[in-house]
Amino acid sequence: MAPEAEDAGQKDNAEDEATSKANKGRKELRPNDQQSEGEEEEEEEDEEDEEPRLKYASLTKHVKGVYRNGDATSAFMVGGDKMVIGTHNGNIHVLSLPSLSSIRVYHAHSASVSAISISPFPPPLPTQKALPAGRFASTQQSSPAPSVSDANARSTPSKSPKLPPVPLTPSNQIYIATSSIDGNVCIASLTDPKDVTLRSFGRPVQGVALSPDYKSDHSYLSGGLAGKLILTVGGRTGTSSTSNAGAGAAATASGWLGAIGLGSSAGKDTILHSGEGAIRTIQWSLSGKYVVWFNEKGIKLMRSNLHLEAEDSENAWKRISHIDYPNREIWQDMVGVWKPRAKWIDESGLEADENDTNQVNGLQEKPHAGDSSGTSFAKPTTRRKRSEKLIVGWGDTIWIIDVLPETFGSGKEADQRKKARVQILTILRTDCIVSGVSLYTPSLLVVLAYVMPDESASSPQNTPTRGRHRRQNALQPEMRIIDVETKEEISVADTLNVSRYESLSATDYHLDVLPAMKVSQKASSQRGALEIIGGGIWDVGTYPVRLFSSAASVRSNGSHSAESSSKAMSDMNVPSPGPAPNEVVHPSALTHGMKLFIQSPYDCVLATKPTLADHFQWLDSHEKYEEAFNLLNQHPEAVEGSSDTPTESTPSTPTRASSRGQGTLQDFLTNDSSQDTDLHRSVLNSRIEKEKRRVGELWIGQLTARNDWAKAGTTCNKVLKTGDSWEHWVWAFAQADKFDEITPYIPSTEIQPPLPSVVYELVLGHYITYDRKTLAALFERWPLEIFEAGSVIEAIQARLQAGDIREDSAEDGEVGRDWRILMDCLARLYLADGRPAQALSCHIRLQDADVAMHLIIEYHLVDAVSDDIPGFILLRLSKEQQRSAPTEELQNASREPIRLLVDEAHHGIVRPDTVIKQLKARYGIPNPYLFFYFRALWEGETSSAPTAGQPGVEGAGKLRKQSLVDERLIATEGKALVSDHADIALQLFAEYDRPLLMTFLRSSQSYALDLASKICKQQGYIPESVYLLSKEGRMTEALRLIIDRIGDVKQAISFAKEQDDPSLWDDLLNYSMSKPLFIRGLLEEVGTSIDPVKLVRKIPEALEVEGLKGGLMRIIREYEIQYSISEGVARVLRGEVAAAMAEKSKGLNKGIKFDIGEVHRDPMTVQTPRLSRPRKVEKGHCPGCGKEFLPEDPQLLVSFPCQHIFHVPCLLTFSDPDGKSPDDIPSVFSHVDWQSEYDRSVGPKMDHAALLRTYVSQGCPLESSDTG
Repeated sequence: MAPEAEDAGQKDNAEDEATSKANKGRKELRPNDQQSEGEEEEEEEDEEDEEPRLKYASLTKHVKGVYRNGDATSAFMVGGDKMVIGTHNGNIHVLSLPSLSSIRVYHAHSASVSAISISPFPPPLPTQKALPAGRFASTQQSSPAPSVSDANARSTPSKSPKLPPVPLTPSNQIYIATSSIDGNVCIASLTDPKDVTLRSFGRPVQGVALSPDYKSDHSYLSGGLAGKLILTVGGRTGTSSTSNAGAGAAATASGWLGAIGLGSSAGKDTILHSGEGAIRTIQWSLSGKYVVWFNEKGIKLMRSNLHLEAEDSENAWKRISHIDYPNREIWQDMVGVWKPRAKWIDESGLEADENDTNQVNGLQEKPHAGDSSGTSFAKPTTRRKRSEKLIVGWGDTIWIIDVLPETFGSGKEADQRKKARVQILTILRTDCIVSGVSLYTPSLLVVLAYVMPDESASSPQNTPTRGRHRRQNALQPEMRIIDVETKEEISVADTLNVSRYESLSATDYHLDVLPAMKVSQKASSQRGALEIIGGGIWDVGTYPVRLFSSAASVRSNGSHSAESSSKAMSDMNVPSPGPAPNEVVHPSALTHGMKLFIQSPYDCVLATKPTLADHFQWLDSHEKYEEAFNLLNQHPEAVEGSSDTPTESTPSTPTRASSRGQGTLQDFLTNDSSQDTDLHRSVLNSRIEKEKRRVGELWIGQLTARNDWAKAGTTCNKVLKTGDSWEHWVWAFAQADKFDEITPYIPSTEIQPPLPSVVYELVLGHYITYDRKTLAALFERWPLEIFEAGSVIEAIQARLQAGDIREDSAEDGEVGRDWRILMDCLARLYLADGRPAQALSCHIRLQDADVAMHLIIEYHLVDAVSDDIPGFILLRLSKEQQRSAPTEELQNASREPIRLLVDEAHHGIVRPDTVIKQLKARYGIPNPYLFFYFRALWEGETSSAPTAGQPGVEGAGKLRKQSLVDERLIATEGKALVSDHADIALQLFAEYDRPLLMTFLRSSQSYALDLASKICKQQGYIPESVYLLSKEGRMTEALRLIIDRIGDVKQAISFAKEQDDPSLWDDLLNYSMSKPLFIRGLLEEVGTSIDPVKLVRKIPEALEVEGLKGGLMRIIREYEIQYSISEGVARVLRGEVAAAMAEKSKGLNKGIKFDIGEVHRDPMTVQTPRLSRPRKVEKGHCPGCGKEFLPEDPQLLVSFPCQHIFHVPCLLTFSDPDGKSPDDIPSVFSHVDWQSEYDRSVGPKMDHAALLRTYVSQGCPLESSDTG
């Protein structure tokens, strides 16, 4: 016995404990149960509260063609996008997934099909590519099929329409092997009817397994009641042959010659194992490296010939492990009856555990190649490299086995390779017969359980007999989910309601798994996940019409006449129509999660992980509204699968023992997603929102029924989205007097339909009466437009008139709190109701200066407070501030009201007379507030400012200029307003702002000089008095005041300079002689205004003057400097004059050159001067007429020092701006005879020169025009 088997034997004691744990949680109802009715009801309630782990749908009506002519299924397998079903009549049905449309149906055997195998496995997923249509023609030609005896052939209908062949897509290019109790193994290509091999082994064959590389090596394993595990290699297609295993040397030679092409090519059979009883199940591992089979001694595993390295070739077909079946009495009797179930696990296709975050798109992420494993199975984070997992269910026991690959040794055996070995991870014992088993998640097993009937209810024949006739007291099969580590069922078993289950045994049920498909998030976001994986075939659920009308959905049917009815491998004429036009594919078949297919002789059931829609429906039906609402928030798509209309009841479908978890196929149907347009999405969104509102309001109702009003209020905030629903629930809370629970969540924003204003008024009325603090918070949060202000104003006024809320009442130790809240709310409501004056009155009572100022400015309400201007000015000042605050603080507090009054004074609304009258009446004159007012008027301080936007650079400049103009105008107008009350201004400025007083005295002419002098004298303002005395013309008094009171010699000298009066200087000298400091100052400031000699002479003798010597020396130095400067200036001036005179004399003595041309003209010809000025003066030409000068020119020439020469007429014409001609020359020149000899005496020349000077006083006209 192998070590693994010994370990299994040692675990027998642990199996009993495992059995009890595996059965824990499953409800069993037996006639002899001692449970009370109350306990049973409690258990039923617990079951109702437990959400099902799987959801089920019947696919029976989608595979109606399988059950025609009373046929029933006997073998079953799924892989890739194919479902292959074998029947008791020997028919093979190949269906497409997920559409369940028939691809091909053929008759392979004359008896029940016992096993099915596919190569390659799993088959490739479908793609959109197919071979050219021309390839199909070759496959439509008839070819001889292997024949069997006519007695074994079953009758089939004689006529059926011939359908196109199976398309040559990669997913269709597979081989299907079937075995039967008729002793034959049939291997057929799905796409090529010619590629068929039928081999007879003489005894019923219970198992067959195609090599994963069958397309290239044409090998497969088979075994049955003969007790031999046979490896068959080769075999001619299109023929029927007989096994040559154990047929002697001749058969062996024939098989060998056929294998090399020299014989009949009947193939070669090799017996790999025999002598341990019938062989039941054979399976190749997913990698193809290992093979598992079962006989009456236990579980066998061997190394195949695939993927072997050269040094390991001797290990091909060597057994690596044997595991004994449990050593119990029932096993001795039933080991040959119970059918073993084996499943090699693709761990990347498992569903993820609930607490497992290491997943991709909700699927279990495949462990990395470098990971190793320990003994723990639930958390395979340390799996060994490239191990393969095998799940075995046999009888009442389940094995979880790890097959570890070959490895190199360590230490001294480092160069030696160790063979693959088997490690048993877990052994589970159950109280049922395992009809199917697989891993659901890394830590959960899913088991198809056949529950043994009670002995008291069973027939005397306790042992099931082989054949079709069985007892009629069998129980319904169950689906169980078991935790591998705890060995306990995690939920109540699901009972499957299948047809005629009373007559079925454990071997009649089959479970096969389609692993979960991993989809990249990027691909799934761009296209449907299954469409990406399947390359188009999986989008049948989205576009079923397209698929059903395409060549991918046809099945290959050959003619089945009476002549060919004896041919076992001819294509069968069994009608297998696709889905009806009004049917759509089940959505569960379209998910990319794991799919569990359960097959009985008369039913096909699909089990999948519940979708979000299923989870939502379960939560909804069990009144778990909070969880349901949160689910819709996180996953709005959960509504997609739900249906608003109830479905009709349909024939028998899987149902849960506790009436939950299953339904008809129509329960899971959805609208054709080909309608996924914008309209569909908008309808879906609307449907989602409606569903959320429905569930949410049920949740609120549930909470209020439990008196959990606080949570109900927060739930309203999450759930309610319409005005109608809010109105309903606010009234509900109000009737229960639960305002505090709902008020914080009542929406203040606009909703559709809008929430009626009466709802808000109801809430406000409650808090006006009972809780003013909350009322203030509501006024801060709620806009005033959402309710009627008038009704709330009436409620507040009524509350104030009740008398218990007063300005001096205290609430929570705070005086006047509620009164202030109500007054503030009242002011806001007045303003919202269009009554700003009443609102201003409320704010003034509250002494809310900021808001009051804002209202006055925005609504121009200064006239509303004109009757109490002092109160308006004191709006920001408390009584304590009025008594003791400094002037600066008073000024800052009253600045804004003062500026507003100045604005209104300029606008003529509140005249200065009104302000003066009221302030004078209250405070007298002077008072600081009236001073602030007058100063603001004088300086043009207003609250208004340019309100233009932000213009461009040019616009901004214009705006600034306009603003300056406006400020000047306002200041000018303000000065005029102050001047109207100049006497008051004198008193105010003298009291509070002396610099401004001087400015006012110098700028204004409206005040009385005597009053001003009196005020300044009283205040002791000497500079101001000096100015007033000088303004009255009393210069001597002013100077005396400067000397006596101020004692500032510089100011005295400056004053004397300003007046520019010599007598004043004498007075200054006389007044200063008795003051040594003044004498010194005069000596320092002496200049052109004071004669130093006169000043020195006036100094009294024997008067000691400090600094006199220095003053005198300074005077002498200054005079020396002045004399030196004057002498130097005179010398320079004389030199410049002499140079200018010399230059002038030289010029006068210098001759003038006349450039005369050589051309002689007729002396009698007189040229008329040109009136237009030449553009350019040429040398030897007249600038006036532009003509050249001639030696005997008849006209008189005049030359200038600038060397410009003119004809006299041209000069006169050129100099005259009117452009006169020679005829317009003054008559004084008319006596000149231009043609006679010119008189060269001095007298006429001087006369002519004097006369010309009167016309040409500016010299040369060209030079004067250039300088001009």
